[in-house]
Amino acid sequence: MTEDDTLEPPPAGDAVTVFPEPERLLLHMPVDVRNASLVVLAILGSLFVLQWARAVFIPVMLSVLLSYAFSPLVNWFEVKRLPRWLTSAVLLLGILGALGSGAYLLRLEASRLITALPAAAQKLGQALKSTSGKSDNALETVQKAAAQIEQATRDSAVASGAARGATRVVIEPARFNIKDYLWTGSIGLFALMGQVAVVVFLTYFLMLSGDAFRRKLVKLAGPSLSKKKITLQALHEITGQIQRYLQVQLLTSLLVGVLTGLAVLFLGLENAAAWGVVAGVLNLVPYIGSLITAAASALVAFLQFGSINMALAVGGASLLIHTVVGNLLTPWLTSQASRLSPVAVFTGLLAWGWLWGVWGLLLGIPILMMVKSVCDRVEDLKPIGEFLGS
Repeated sequence: MTEDDTLEPPPAGDAVTVFPEPERLLLHMPVDVRNASLVVLAILGSLFVLQWARAVFIPVMLSVLLSYAFSPLVNWFEVKRLPRWLTSAVLLLGILGALGSGAYLLRLEASRLITALPAAAQKLGQALKSTSGKSDNALETVQKAAAQIEQATRDSAVASGAARGATRVVIEPARFNIKDYLWTGSIGLFALMGQVAVVVFLTYFLMLSGDAFRRKLVKLAGPSLSKKKITLQALHEITGQIQRYLQVQLLTSLLVGVLTGLAVLFLGLENAAAWGVVAGVLNLVPYIGSLITAAASALVAFLQFGSINMALAVGGASLLIHTVVGNLLTPWLTSQASRLSPVAVFTGLLAWGWLWGVWGLLLGIPILMMVKSVCDRVEDLKPIGEFLGS
């Protein structure tokens, strides 16, 4: 067959079907490199400011959250002809008194645990040594061999240095100074007390002001009635979502406290009611609170029973309850109450925890609620609200 034969048309009797090439669909999205760069720089600058000025932002956000939590109760008493300043002061003083009493009662238990830590460490070492058997003997042999090699190397280095007439210099570590420790601890305690005072007074002033700031924001929204209406709707939605979120946290913490108390009571641990209260309070701190409760309850169980199996049983039961309620039930209820997707909730907790630590874990979800409510009502920010929504 030649090249001309390949180019000949097909016979007249044969039918040839020609399929046209499908038309490609192109999505026209104009990308402005300058605007995109400005957005990236603005995000990075915002993250830097949030991290740098967290000593200011954290008390403000915590005060706003507490004012949202207690405002319904203050409003109810105001309807009953009680002044806001009196109700707010009594409420905050009662909360501070309850927290102080709880800390004082737990102080004795905490000091007992700290005193028993050396004995617990010794018991744990004996239990591990008795259960490990031959593997411990092999490990000790390896450690002794490594120590002998290290000692021989040190002796040879000293001998070679003495032969060359070199002077051996030994750097002694600084001695422990109790004055420096007390001074550092006192500074940290005073800083904590100052932060608590700032939060208490700011919360009191926010509760005392009532709807004054909301009315000011409505006035600042603009002269048009539509803008004022949108601003008022956003403020109402933020208030409702934060209050529903606080109700979810209260419900899940109560559930965790009851289940933990029943579990440790079934396992025979002493002070089951106190452990239920501790578990319910620490449940407010996502992820970290469950680890603290599990570790502390396992340590107390080991001190009481002297058995690793019982310690693992108590700590595992506490961790299981926190995992089921905190990682499965709480995100689902939070997404239902706030209309945030579980992915956005989890990612937001990671981001705010990275920025502000434990306080970021506490305040991350309310901040996401505020951001979503604002983004849903601003035309240019609607894609962000859609991304955060469920």
